[in-house]
Amino acid sequence: MTVAIGGSPVIRVRGLTKRYGDVQAVAGVDFDVAGGEIFGLLGPNGAGKTTTVEILEGLRPADGGEVSVLGVDVTRDADALKPRIGISLQTAALYPKLTVTEVIDLFRSFYATSRPTAELIADLDLGERKNAQTKVLSGGQRQRLAVALALVNDPELVFLDEPTTGLDPAARRSLWDLVLGLKAAGRTVLLTTHYMEEAEVLCDRLAIMDHGKILEMGTVDELVMKRFHERAVRFDRLPELTTAELEALPAVASVKADGGEMLLYTSDVGPTIGALLALTERRGLEPQNLAIRRATLEDVFLDLTGRALRD
Repeated sequence: MTVAIGGSPVIRVRGLTKRYGDVQAVAGVDFDVAGGEIFGLLGPNGAGKTTTVEILEGLRPADGGEVSVLGVDVTRDADALKPRIGISLQTAALYPKLTVTEVIDLFRSFYATSRPTAELIADLDLGERKNAQTKVLSGGQRQRLAVALALVNDPELVFLDEPTTGLDPAARRSLWDLVLGLKAAGRTVLLTTHYMEEAEVLCDRLAIMDHGKILEMGTVDELVMKRFHERAVRFDRLPELTTAELEALPAVASVKADGGEMLLYTSDVGPTIGALLALTERRGLEPQNLAIRRATLEDVFLDLTGRALRD
């Protein structure tokens, strides 16, 4: 893993705040990002992820707190930072009549030093579309081009804001491979996402955000193990069964409702399922789509916020 400058974090945030009128978009956020890692901000739309990242990028002023990126105080000297970072925004506004090659050449002209256009096109698998106008690109191709533009200046740190929103599963996995390739090349990546699976696959560490605050932070395993040592028994909700009845089943530590599903977190699956089946049989009921799984990041978010994080 790449060591940050002088052993210090590549990103250091302390007490970051930002308000828009009556809305506290960011409410005292603290976190560090080490060199060479993929760090994720996970949360629903409106959690404060994009505002936080835009402040780190020098695109938006903070109301309070300390922000250091690559050793630069962003609140005082954002211009010194911009040549050293790459940014892929949540929605890329590309010149519709320029070709892929022309757009990359244009962005290269903005920097004193840059990577060759042909190299970027090859790395982002855009060779077959290099002469196509950006307006005819597919969603996945546009996202790959947006990342290519973020890498034009060969940045030390790459920001990816919701990089796979709106993509089909195949295009999303292609972007995941690209992000993992950035890490393999020694770059540090900070990404925002509201996809649980994306965070689990990509992030070395992540922070769960909601309502402008960081609720928990760590690796996926750390976040899950901190809150759950049990397995989850899930089934379609049966209105005839009360939460109190389910909590009274053997070995059940907690019960959560998740949309149309019920989740029983149990330290001993066998007795729990046996008692559940006996209870439903006495009532003339049958639990549909009964399944057992280990606790996941989705369970952590549900436990933290009382609601599930959906796409």
